[in-house]
Amino acid sequence: MTSPQQPSFPRQFARSRRFTLGAPRSFTAAPDGSRIVFLRSPSGADPVNRLCVLDLDRDAPRERVAADPAELLGGAGEDLPPEERTRRERARETAGGVVAYAVDAAVELAAFTLSGRLYVAGLRDGTARPLPVPGPVLDPRPSPDGRLVAYVARGALRVAPVDGGGAERVLARPEGEGVAYGVAEHVAAESMGRPRGFWWSPGSDRLLVARVDEGPVARWWISDPAHPDREPARVAYPAAGTPHADVRLFLVDVDGGDGGGAEADGDGEAGGGRRDGGGRRDGGDGEDGGAGRGPGRTEVEWDRERFPYLARVHWSPAGPPLLLVQSRDQRTQRYLAVDPESGATRVVCAEEDGRWLELVPGAPAWAPDGRLVRVVDEGGARVLMAGDRPLTDGRLHIRGVLDVGDGDLLVSASAGEAAGDAEIGQIHVYRVGERGVERVSEGPGVHTAVRCGPVTVLASVVPDGPGTRVRVLRDGRRVAEVASYAETPVLSPRVALTVSGPRRIPCAVLLPRSYREGDGPLPVLVDPYGGPHGQRVVAAHNAYLTSQWFADQGFAVVVADGRGTPGRSPDWEKAIAGGLAPVLEDQVAALEGLAGRFPLDLGRVAIRGWSFGGWLAGFAVLRRPDVFHAAVVGAPVTDQRLYDAHYTERYLGGRPQDVPDAYRDSSLVGDDGLVEAREPARPMMIIHGMADDNVVAAHTLRLSSALLAAGRPHEVLPLTGVTHMTPQERVAENLLLLQVDFLKRSLDLG
Repeated sequence: MTSPQQPSFPRQFARSRRFTLGAPRSFTAAPDGSRIVFLRSPSGADPVNRLCVLDLDRDAPRERVAADPAELLGGAGEDLPPEERTRRERARETAGGVVAYAVDAAVELAAFTLSGRLYVAGLRDGTARPLPVPGPVLDPRPSPDGRLVAYVARGALRVAPVDGGGAERVLARPEGEGVAYGVAEHVAAESMGRPRGFWWSPGSDRLLVARVDEGPVARWWISDPAHPDREPARVAYPAAGTPHADVRLFLVDVDGGDGGGAEADGDGEAGGGRRDGGGRRDGGDGEDGGAGRGPGRTEVEWDRERFPYLARVHWSPAGPPLLLVQSRDQRTQRYLAVDPESGATRVVCAEEDGRWLELVPGAPAWAPDGRLVRVVDEGGARVLMAGDRPLTDGRLHIRGVLDVGDGDLLVSASAGEAAGDAEIGQIHVYRVGERGVERVSEGPGVHTAVRCGPVTVLASVVPDGPGTRVRVLRDGRRVAEVASYAETPVLSPRVALTVSGPRRIPCAVLLPRSYREGDGPLPVLVDPYGGPHGQRVVAAHNAYLTSQWFADQGFAVVVADGRGTPGRSPDWEKAIAGGLAPVLEDQVAALEGLAGRFPLDLGRVAIRGWSFGGWLAGFAVLRRPDVFHAAVVGAPVTDQRLYDAHYTERYLGGRPQDVPDAYRDSSLVGDDGLVEAREPARPMMIIHGMADDNVVAAHTLRLSSALLAAGRPHEVLPLTGVTHMTPQERVAENLLLLQVDFLKRSLDLG
């Protein structure tokens, strides 16, 4: 019996948003080492983040709140505009309050939004105030010198003075429906890891601004069946094989603009014009429309037909603007340096890969000495390059570039194939330079860091304790810790990290905490994600809380990261190129390899998953019903043709019209119903948020229709008003309880 003081795990898990509330996050270090800026909510059950500062330039570090949404909004709750809801959905953001912020170069000013309004906070004096500008405001970013804030409102890029000493100005406004400036298109935010659409120059006098035209993109409708009186949302969705957004890039002068503020949204602004290749201004006529009539701007020129994907943009004092552009098939990419006067580009480096080219966080960038920093797949390893020189080898698998310093680079990496110890599930922080590689983090766990100047903020999650520990280091010596207010889980996982089968598949196995040797074999629940960008076997306590709760219901839970998952080697990740069958093969191989070492009853095996894991769960019971006897299928991609182009075409090797067999073989349903569904039919519980604009509910509806036509048992659980995430407390709690009930019924566990 659970006491009133101790909630059940499902309730605690849902209330704490998977134990993320109250944990510090989103760190920024000031270059002079005087303070750390971060976000954190007041408790493990409070979803409203505050903007906080930890002052370090004193004998005893002191923490203070720089912006409290409760005070700024007068106790009122947030009223999010649709644009911000979409941005948070792409970012998988489940908290509220200040969920994102940006700072100037000195980290003395922060800008953020609340309820679509623009706020700035002085990080030295701790004062926060609104700026009276047109909204709703999206993605505000201060100029490096801290004088201005640039932001997006209704598809227009605007700037406003921080001190209120002048009018806000429109730098680029949309010329028509479907056009927006300063935003990331759907595939950039969802699949490329590029959530931004504009970048300040180091001198604060210009911006690089993306112009996104979604005119060519097909329009889909996301409705709310529970409220038939509400108009469906119309969204631009670039599904596989269909046209994507047209993305162009402009250099925009800050000292231009129409100066008309909120009144400038009409058609009457004048002046300005566009610079041509020689730096002259044209009259602003023609296709450039409204933005050409505003501030001076120069289009950045590259072969957009051959390289339509703008994957990365980097602009720092170390060099000219740097772009990474990709071909649609993502097998060819170019690193381009931009001439900031003419907009012309030159190729700095070209890369090709017969499968695909992986995008890595933090790269590319210029080193202070002018060398190009990039991460490449070379010789079977993912290595760090500075110029033409590799700085790492196959002993490390680079996961991201964390900081580019004067004398070294800070990176995150896991053990590569050539490492002496596989370090299952571990990710560490390393300092890499001319003198070699030095590990910064210590002990098993998943570590990451933020660094600026002498200060490094090291965040660590470990296998033997809950939560995140955040240490502040100055020149390598610990000077402070940032407290976490996250709740302590009511259970602790009993997890064994191991490898299974000839391919040494990384696995985690969890048994009921009450299990004793001699109790006999247990029904099995396979609990994977199984796909790209979703490593599940990690050396971290909280990563297994839900799996342990399922284990405590009477299961042996198996989590396996087979081919296609990140963190091991390029060949491991790219084994799924052209088809997803290896993902299922490795789940089966992992089970078979573990059966002799753990008490697994392979006559009673269920599988559950969400998103890619939901696809895998459905794929498993349809293709291998001899192994899997029931499935919980959450938000699955059932027809690969209905998912976004950048993601799907990368892994399946092209567009569906070019490689139709790859799409069919990796789908649960096709034009003629179920694809290669084998007997016997196994029970499925299919769960889907009806407001999901990432994996739309049509996936589940088509699967259910095909199952019904084939006479196969299944249950459908539609979640009204729920998107691809399920942050609603009661929904998230009951989803766990309903899954356990279904699994026990399906496996005849009584």
